[in-house]
Amino acid sequence: MTLLRRPLHLVIALAVVLLAAPLAPARTLDAIRKSGTIVIATEGQFAPFNYFEGSKLTGFEVDVADAVAAKMGLKVDWKTIGFDALLAGLNQDRWDMVIASHGITDERAKAVTFADPHYCSGGVIVSKGGTLKTAADLAGKTVAVQTGTTYLDNVKKVAGVKEVKTFPQDTDARGALLTGRVDAWVTDRFAGKAALEANPAGGLKTGGFLFVERIAAAVAKGNTPLVTEIDKALAAIMADGTYAKISEKWFKEDIRCK
Repeated sequence: MTLLRRPLHLVIALAVVLLAAPLAPARTLDAIRKSGTIVIATEGQFAPFNYFEGSKLTGFEVDVADAVAAKMGLKVDWKTIGFDALLAGLNQDRWDMVIASHGITDERAKAVTFADPHYCSGGVIVSKGGTLKTAADLAGKTVAVQTGTTYLDNVKKVAGVKEVKTFPQDTDARGALLTGRVDAWVTDRFAGKAALEANPAGGLKTGGFLFVERIAAAVAKGNTPLVTEIDKALAAIMADGTYAKISEKWFKEDIRCK
């Protein structure tokens, strides 16, 4: 996790180097099956999807990935690293799969192969007192977002925003709003909901969606046999009730894409 402690310009520079480096051959499905273990990477800083309770990695996506791996007859070797380096690490053969609330975008799909979505959500506007509800309300305002996210990409498209401040972790962006350094925070619908429930005294409230997106795990570009098996296992846990139980545990509702 030392990557998260580096200055932001060094984090970005490292991500660029990783993306530009020659691709390493991804582990094949046969090699993964032979080892009995799939290596999965996540951020570990994005509650309630993937985060640490003490030394234990937990969250909705951790439970989903563990269930998918179990359907595939595999154990999981979990890795955690800063969000910016996750997708780049796939094409360096550092892990077999990433699950960290990545929204499917055309740009990302050029670099990795996405699995089927494991939930649908979107970026919501959070402000003190809920005074900022729509994209138009962000005109002349300073907005906090996490670096390397679709939240950043979409806030940049909003006309009239005074300034976009980026942070290495979503919790840092939330903290900037709580301490009055920014006017709004754009984050995932469910991450925002969890943050507000955990700190009701903070006075934060969610407004409307800035955008809606499908969220999916990813594998190295072109690793079709692996992503096919992941999709089959995901469909299986959705069909047998496992997914619904996990979703109900974390959100009190089924958040699969309808």
